[in-house]
Amino acid sequence: MITIKIKNKKIGELHPVFVIAEVGINHNGDKNIAKKLIKMAKNAGADAVKFQTFKAEDFVSKNSKYYSLFKKLELSDDVFRELAKFSKKQGIIFLSTPFSEKAVDLLAECNCNAFKIASGDLTNIPLIKYAAKKQKPMIISTGMSTLEEIKEAVKSIKSQKNNQIILLHSISGYPTPLEESNLNSIPFLSKKFPYPIGFSDNGSSKIVPQVASALGACVIEKHFTFDKNAKGPDHQISSNVKELTEIIKNIKNIKKTLGNYEKTYQKCEKENRIYARRGIVANQDIKKNSIIKEDMISIKRPALGIPPKDIKKIFNKMTKRKIKSDEPINWKDLM
Repeated sequence: MITIKIKNKKIGELHPVFVIAEVGINHNGDKNIAKKLIKMAKNAGADAVKFQTFKAEDFVSKNSKYYSLFKKLELSDDVFRELAKFSKKQGIIFLSTPFSEKAVDLLAECNCNAFKIASGDLTNIPLIKYAAKKQKPMIISTGMSTLEEIKEAVKSIKSQKNNQIILLHSISGYPTPLEESNLNSIPFLSKKFPYPIGFSDNGSSKIVPQVASALGACVIEKHFTFDKNAKGPDHQISSNVKELTEIIKNIKNIKKTLGNYEKTYQKCEKENRIYARRGIVANQDIKKNSIIKEDMISIKRPALGIPPKDIKKIFNKMTKRKIKSDEPINWKDLM
C-alpha cells in the first residue's frame, strides 16, 4: 500500500488512523461557530478539521429545493482564509471540500493540505482533474458509486501526474442505516487499489467507525457538531465532542491491537516461550556414558532442554556427563 503524507501525518496501514472531524456545514454560516468547532475538534483529538467550500449558485440550480439552504450556509472567501490560519494556530490540519474550480483555487491559496472530493462529485471528472493539478493529496469519497466509477476517478487523478490518492468507503444515506454500512467494502477496496482506504461515516452509530478501523480503514471521517439538537441538516447525525473524543480514543486503541501483517511472538510472550513450553528432561539420575532409553526421559516445563519434536533423535545417544533427575537434557550433554 502506498503511504500518503498530509502535512506531517503519514497515512497508510502501518501508521495511526487519520481522523477527520467533518464540520461540513454545521457552522450554520457563522464563522464564530466554525472557530469553536475547530477548537473542539482539536480537543477531541482529531488530526484534521474539514469544511465545505462553495457558493450555492456554483453547484446547485436556483430551481432546486436545496438552493436556499446552501445559500444560508455559505462562508465568504475571507472567512475561509481566516479559518485556515486559525486552524494552523490551533495545531490542527485544515481541510475542505471544494465544489467548484474557484473553490479549489481559494483552498490552494489558503494552503489547504489536501482536497476532499465529495461522493456527489465522484463522477465530476473535470473538477477532480482541476483539483488534482494542484499536486496535493486527493481524498475521494465513494458513496453511491460503482467500482468502475471509482476506477475512472482514480484514472483522472493519475492523468494529472498525481498519485497521492486516498479512497473513502462511504454510504450516502443520511443517516446511513446500520445494516447498510457495508463495511466489507473497506478490505474489498484495499485489494483493488494500492492506496490507503478509509471510511467517511454518515451514520449516527458510534460503533460503525470503530469497526471500520478494525477492518483496516486508514482514515476515519466523522460528522461533528457543537450541538446534536441544533437546527440544520447534519447536526443530528453528527458526533458531539464527548462522542468524538470516545470514538477517537477507541480507534487509536483498535489500531494498536491490530499489529502488523505477520505471525510471530510478541515481546510480552518472550519469557513464556520458555516457561509455558516443554523440553526434554531426565526422569531419573542418569550416569555418565549411559545410553538414553525412552523410559529414562520425560517432556516437562520449562523448555530449557532439547525440544519435544526431537525426542526420537536422542534415543540410543550416550551421555557425556551425569544428568540429575528433572534436569534438562541438551545436545551438548550427548555424544
